[in-house]
Amino acid sequence: MTIQAQKKLFTVDDYYKMAQVGILDPTDRVELIRGEIITMSPINSLHASIVDRLLRLLIQKLQDQFIVRCQNPIHIDAYSEPEPDLVIAKFQEEEYISQHPLPSDVYLVIEVADTTLKQDRKVKLPLYAEVGIPEVWIVNLKEKSIELYAEPLDGKYQSRSSAQLGEKVYCSSLNFDL
Repeated sequence: MTIQAQKKLFTVDDYYKMAQVGILDPTDRVELIRGEIITMSPINSLHASIVDRLLRLLIQKLQDQFIVRCQNPIHIDAYSEPEPDLVIAKFQEEEYISQHPLPSDVYLVIEVADTTLKQDRKVKLPLYAEVGIPEVWIVNLKEKSIELYAEPLDGKYQSRSSAQLGEKVYCSSLNFDL
């Protein structure tokens, strides 16, 4: 008889309680994905620079029509609260003071990936598709390209295209280019 160990999956509430009591330190770079606490890679200068540049461009382009969030959580469900590099969410006067944006609030997620490329494609992208986030861009620093995913259906994005860094890309969910 084989005894199989079971994983303990954490809820978002468990995750925040761990932070409150000091199990998770405020300096820990972690996120909750499907009940598992995942260590995030350190942010190197190229990654940070691309995120900063995109943040500045998005804020200039979208002005006060939407909320552009940088490296803050999306509340997916009771077991997942990923922290994408950038999120464009519905405008709210309170700017998500009482809760993080829900998938229904999100128009676009942007992940900047170098060491996290596999994790972003295999774990986060399907999660975003499953909850119906209309569009995801993965800025692939290794290949100097942007992967654009749109039209989520049955947990998969039906549309995939790509562009080289520096080329204009079009956000179909918000009808703008960058």
